[in-house]
Amino acid sequence: MNINFRLTTSHDVSAIFLIDTVATPERLLEITQWVKQNACFVLEANDEILAYGVLTHHFYSHGFIELLMVNNKYRRQGFGHILINKLKEQSKTDKIFTSTNQSNLATQKLLEKTGFVPSGYIDNLDDNDPELIYYYNRVKTI
Repeated sequence: MNINFRLTTSHDVSAIFLIDTVATPERLLEITQWVKQNACFVLEANDEILAYGVLTHHFYSHGFIELLMVNNKYRRQGFGHILINKLKEQSKTDKIFTSTNQSNLATQKLLEKTGFVPSGYIDNLDDNDPELIYYYNRVKTI
């Protein structure tokens, strides 16, 4: 399978929305905004979107992987891992952050496999499910 990683265009919005598990009208607006801001990237093969991710720099001016979504048909095949590593390469900063819910064990494992380490948490975003913050630094210190 020949996999391509690229910045999205307005032509991708509906295809991205189709693989999004949230798929609300609000999410469609978010996807449209991320695409306009050049913050949304996809992994694709054979004209099909395997996964998409959003990388912004609004978190204290550091890279922040705001969202990572793998097409249900392609989960547990390494595409989340590939996408995270590609997004890390796109970051304008060496310090990169992301987050996931405490209940999302699969994403926690994925983040740790890709070199992210726990960096704190935020209570009260989702009821009874703290948001765990993760950190990655491209510059390794001894």
